[in-house]
Amino acid sequence: MPTSFTHPAVPLALGLALGAKRIPPRLLVAGVLASVAPDLDVISLHLGVARGSDLAHRGASHSLLAALGLALAAAVLYRWYRAGFLTSFLFLFIAAASHGVLDAFTNGGPGVAFLWPWSGARFFFSPQVIKVSPLSLKGLLSPRGAQVLTSELVWVWLPLMAAAIFFAAARRRTSGYAKKTDNRGK
Repeated sequence: MPTSFTHPAVPLALGLALGAKRIPPRLLVAGVLASVAPDLDVISLHLGVARGSDLAHRGASHSLLAALGLALAAAVLYRWYRAGFLTSFLFLFIAAASHGVLDAFTNGGPGVAFLWPWSGARFFFSPQVIKVSPLSLKGLLSPRGAQVLTSELVWVWLPLMAAAIFFAAARRRTSGYAKKTDNRGK
């Protein structure tokens, strides 16, 4: 899995690209939390759940159904987020589902059970370019941890932030053009 620092890259990039009018700060925070929530299943490691079972790491909690359920449950707070229900739901679904997608690009650990409960099959994507993160702070502070963080920077953060900045600039340019056009008509 990527580190807990990297899963929020997807909702943060999406929030930057779409702007605070579409993704208000409260919704952005909820998206960040939704992006890391699937890893609460690491508790299963301490509860004796067999590796590879549906309730183990990267199992049910990483499925598209779990992302859908989380998004629906959290989207009911859409008024508090200061966004519409559909915007809240879609943003939170993408944030939660992105967790499994990023995990499927890692080079280790079990695959991701995207299709649970219909299938327990575990999936990886190709290429598996993100180095799998150690599960301990000590491991993260080791030379291997530095390699993991570098791989996340190169394969996740830099491309997502470059795309977000591009789309944010295009959005601003388009809205500036629309304002100029509106002013000419008056």
